Amino acid sequence: QVQLVESGGGLVQSGGSLRLSCAASGFTFSSSVMSWYRQAPGKERELVAFISSAGGSTNYADSVKGRFTISRDNAKNTMYLQMNSLKPEDTAVYYCKAQTWKRSTYWGQGTQVTVSS
Repeated sequence: QVQLVESGGGLVQSGGSLRLSCAASGFTFSSSVMSWYRQAPGKERELVAFISSAGGSTNYADSVKGRFTISRDNAKNTMYLQMNSLKPEDTAVYYCKAQTWKRSTYWGQGTQVTVSS
């Protein structure tokens, strides 16, 4: 069955860094567009970044441009989000999302990121 498992979240001080991972299985990862979303308490889920199936195209929310980097390793069926210069407003549950070439959409269970001031 399809699985998306996020890891790497935690508590970090403002200005610190974290690297999130999303391990995928059960579908053709290398043919799927992958994304990171986040949801803060009381707010709607928002797109953070996405990456094309081959990794050649990326896009970021304005709030994270220049601080976050999305990447993927299709040989390992894994996507990453390197987060630098973290701010308290980055505190949220971070989710990975897959959209396959068959237009199916899958979500991970989320990983908590907390940035203290």
